Amino acid sequence: MQYGHTLAGEGECLAMKTAIVHDWLVSFAGAERVLEQILLCYPDADLFSVVDFLDESTRKKHFMGKRATTTFIQKLPFARSKYRNYLSLMPLAIEQLDLSSYDLVISSSHAVAKGVITGPDQLHISYIHSPMRYAWDLQHQYLKESGLDRGVKSWLARRILHKMRIWDLRTVNSVDEFISNSMFIQRRVKKNYRRNSVVIYPPVDTSFFSVREDKEDFYLTASRLVPYKKVDLIVEAFSRLPSKKLIVIGDGPQMAEVKKLASKNITLLGFKDSKVLCDYMQRAKAFVFAAEEDFGIAPVEAQACGTPVIAFKKGGVLETVRGLDNKNPTGVFFDEQTVGSLQNAVLEFESNASKIKPKNCRASAVRFTPELFRDQFEKIVEAKALNFF
Repeated sequence: MQYGHTLAGEGECLAMKTAIVHDWLVSFAGAERVLEQILLCYPDADLFSVVDFLDESTRKKHFMGKRATTTFIQKLPFARSKYRNYLSLMPLAIEQLDLSSYDLVISSSHAVAKGVITGPDQLHISYIHSPMRYAWDLQHQYLKESGLDRGVKSWLARRILHKMRIWDLRTVNSVDEFISNSMFIQRRVKKNYRRNSVVIYPPVDTSFFSVREDKEDFYLTASRLVPYKKVDLIVEAFSRLPSKKLIVIGDGPQMAEVKKLASKNITLLGFKDSKVLCDYMQRAKAFVFAAEEDFGIAPVEAQACGTPVIAFKKGGVLETVRGLDNKNPTGVFFDEQTVGSLQNAVLEFESNASKIKPKNCRASAVRFTPELFRDQFEKIVEAKALNFF
């Protein structure tokens, strides 16, 4: 029998066979960075997921070559590209995973992973990236952005989400310990689940980035071009500030719309790899971030480069960026997701740019290193396990 981790207490040795459950494995994004670090904590653990369509290079580089045990959704038609269309089947699917032989179950969940079935002698610890956003407080935004706010399809979607909420709430009782990825998500967990949670911030590879103090005369934004990222808002705001240069890195469904909004002072570079992104982050005078994110990795990466952040004043960014009211500020906030509010923030930044020091930006970023994440995560799991078994 393979055991995922061993705990040494006073005169005792506790071995735990460990399973790690992730929602779906289709790309390497923020949630997968967390999963990567959890696997480093428990390298002998077995991996489970609703679907696993990772390419072999990503699997080897980030997940020790592990291939997840998956559900029946893996074999459904067009699952590789349309797996989200099977959302209504995912609660049933995740419940079919047989984890009965494991002592410790760790779920990494922003959708259904936390709903895996465990028994009374199994310790289940769930790292919550967010309660299911589209089923809870962001339902109306999700329906509108998906064109499902009217008609028969809207009624069907609302009914599915209603059932998802009921299921999501019911599965809360199977979790022994919740870990939230920010205080913002901690409040969501408390609101939706009526459960307390501890906060461990996601890991950010700050060692990949280095400080550059001589900034150039351009602003930068970088993200996938999807509605909630509000890149169209950023582009429109800078189109009305013709003397300010903006670089946009990223691609996605909104590319055509963003191109129409872009004026001559705005350059759209499309998708670029991490090395190119790092270079632009180091040289930019400020990084612009208009989304409401649960945590937000990009603003931390920008600060790791010594680059200030101009950000929408809501969500996890309030925990990662220090505003002008701080004695060591690292950025400027704007109150509303509107063109005018962002424009005012840009002008406020330029009036106060001398107060924001690259070294303070870097110091803010190194609060979120992978090493710190692993240390905090293991301590919480071990403390819970020693009291549980």
